Amino acid sequence: MKCSIKKATVTIIALAILVGGIFLAIYLKQVADYKHAVSEISIEEISLSDIPNGVYIGECDVNFIHAKVEVTVHGGAITNIRILEHKNERGQAAEAVVEKIISEQRIDVDAVTGATNSSTVLKKAVENALKDN
Repeated sequence: MKCSIKKATVTIIALAILVGGIFLAIYLKQVADYKHAVSEISIEEISLSDIPNGVYIGECDVNFIHAKVEVTVHGGAITNIRILEHKNERGQAAEAVVEKIISEQRIDVDAVTGATNSSTVLKKAVENALKDN
């Protein structure tokens, strides 16, 4: 009887380790995909003088980080950026990057320290809003 309890316990532990290993492998693959997606993002400068006055919506999603923004353009300038959604499960938030975009009137501004990937996703969401007008 004691032998069968030991076998069952060892089997359960082995299965738990196996299942944990599978979940770990899946998670590590998702992290690798996320890092690759961020590294592939390039920011294209948009000529603001070519953008008609209006409010534009843009998104960027790289799995662990997602951003949806509303960009207001008036008189050839970005006058407001409102973050509608921002998911940043890893690292720090980068909301301050939108203030830099407005003050510098360009999309490819310096990233927020400690939030490089999140900054990149927010900048790409702004670019997508203006590019898709």
